[in-house]
Amino acid sequence: MNNCIAFFLTFLSGISTLLGLIPIFIKVKEEHKLLCSSLAFASGVMLSISIIDLIPEAFRMFNNFSSFISIIYVFIFLLFGIMISKLFDHTVSKYDNSSLYKVGIISMIGLIIHNIPEGIITFFTASNNIKLGISMTIAIAMHNIPEGISIGIPIYYSTNSKIKSFIYTFVAAISEIFGAFITYLFLSNYINNTIMGILFSVIAGIMIYISLYELLLESINYKKTIYTILFFLIGFVFMIINLLLL
Repeated sequence: MNNCIAFFLTFLSGISTLLGLIPIFIKVKEEHKLLCSSLAFASGVMLSISIIDLIPEAFRMFNNFSSFISIIYVFIFLLFGIMISKLFDHTVSKYDNSSLYKVGIISMIGLIIHNIPEGIITFFTASNNIKLGISMTIAIAMHNIPEGISIGIPIYYSTNSKIKSFIYTFVAAISEIFGAFITYLFLSNYINNTIMGILFSVIAGIMIYISLYELLLESINYKKTIYTILFFLIGFVFMIINLLLL
């Protein structure tokens, strides 16, 4: 019974990513302002998650080591995550020169890598403590919405296709369920703090790269400086409040 509830909670947290598609169904007169604001907001959210949540959690997971060694491990795997993102960036650039489309693709790849461990954690937690699992589901759902924006908005405005925007965002969303599925079948007996610390560190590196080098840089390119700064700060503070509350 607990496993069924855990699957359902993981599904809810993952599928909430699709709520980030709402802006593509709203007609706006100045698309550049929407793009600039959405990208900056998503950038602020991702950077906040990385700095305030993922990096401290990674450090905490390396609790079998001294503080100095834990910092070194977090730093090494953080850099590894950044290098992975750079590799994705270089690979995608070979096939498509549209910077906006590239932002959507890199965000999708990064969030798939992010959502699989997130699904593992949500399922594992909810299986053992439903109350804590519900709290975690709400928290993850809240930050998955702007992550959906980081995929859906760039893909839609670079391809003018709502279907493509939905498919790409859905793939990222459903990867969270995949994380729960592989945990149920294979991983529940092998997950330990060190592995989770490595995953958190790598994911933090990936999200920092996407936040600063893809989303924020693309927002800046629209030359709406006030919108970029304002919505970046809103996204950053929004996520801090969310993490503090939940």
